[in-house]
Amino acid sequence: QVQLVESGGGLVQAGDSLRLSCAASGRTFRRYSMGWFRQAPGKERDWVAAITWSGSATYYADSVKGRFTISRDNAKNTVYLQMNSLKPEDTAVYYCAAQKSGGGLDYRDDYDYWGQGTQVTVAS
Repeated sequence: QVQLVESGGGLVQAGDSLRLSCAASGRTFRRYSMGWFRQAPGKERDWVAAITWSGSATYYADSVKGRFTISRDNAKNTVYLQMNSLKPEDTAVYYCAAQKSGGGLDYRDDYDYWGQGTQVTVAS
């Protein structure tokens, strides 16, 4: 069992930066690939970024490539999402998720555990 708690969301202006954190409980955090998703009002929950258990590979949705960076610190049981050059269309609730094994890292249903989400609002 893994429990995930996101933090770091807030209200910012277009062009600003934010860093989201996701703290995980449990000694097996390093065995999980991790992902970030986001959900805007009235829309589906979309994949944003993912990182393998070792941190050796990262993946991004086209909409955030070059602006967002996912990273992890297995010693701290934490995954991060650094978001730069934020746009109003990045406004959403951001969720982190953990995947035990072998699924699609961009596929919502292949994740096993989810956090409660943190709101990011980007004003124009």
